[in-house]
Amino acid sequence: MSILPILRYPDPRLAQPCAAVGEVTDDIRRLAEDMLETMYAAPGRGLAAPQVGVLLRLFVMDVAGKDGAPEPLVFVNPEIVEASGGMASRAEGCLSIPGLMVEVARPEAVRMRWTGLDGAERQAWFAGIAATCAQHESDHLDGVLTLDRIAPEARAAALAEYAG
Repeated sequence: MSILPILRYPDPRLAQPCAAVGEVTDDIRRLAEDMLETMYAAPGRGLAAPQVGVLLRLFVMDVAGKDGAPEPLVFVNPEIVEASGGMASRAEGCLSIPGLMVEVARPEAVRMRWTGLDGAERQAWFAGIAATCAQHESDHLDGVLTLDRIAPEARAAALAEYAG
């Protein structure tokens, strides 16, 4: 396993939609392992393939928290198939925009469908911080950043802060 370099905003690859993963191969499994190692080293709760320069629909996340045992999840070709509950606004950070936190409103719970590294299809509901993280990482696969989810004046202020 190895730690991969994380692309930083405004790298244009972060704004590109990703292609579907055709088949879960050993290369995809290795990429997922490297992404998990990179995410933990950063440290972060999630990391999408385009953030490491691979324009494929794949992300990893672990929202267990620093004190809990790791609970890594790998999502191949994920899709949000349902959202429920109200909207929740949380401060979100992004490993591709280090040091910047912005308030983003998202559905409180989502049902995801994805393929696991064993090639089997999975579905599960995620709520709270797990739902936020899954939606944030799914956005990356569509070329969408947190900055794209906030009002223009908030975006301008965030970019001024980021430029520092």
